[in-house]
Amino acid sequence: MDIRKIKKLIELLEESGIAEIEIREGEESVRISRGQIMQPTPMNYGYAPAMAAPAPQSAAPVAPLPVAASGTPIKSPMVGTFYRAASPTAKAFVEIGSSVKAGDTL
Repeated sequence: MDIRKIKKLIELLEESGIAEIEIREGEESVRISRGQIMQPTPMNYGYAPAMAAPAPQSAAPVAPLPVAASGTPIKSPMVGTFYRAASPTAKAFVEIGSSVKAGDTL
């Protein structure tokens, strides 16, 4: 772009109330601005989460009660979701403490 054109653009910019101008001619372009242009910045209204107060510690740690294992553990061949019954309104497959035998649905 010719320097005379650029100088003429600067003069036009100063005479008018325009703060910025950009001209493109083919592959060439020029942007002229006077002063600082303020871009609006997005406001971030996020709040930091409040810190929870630590729980007071007791004088002596409480030991877990030993659980007496009774019965025979049954291991599942698959990992999945436990369903006590076929539907929420259906009777449970097995009640806690009842005896089961091979082939029973658990």
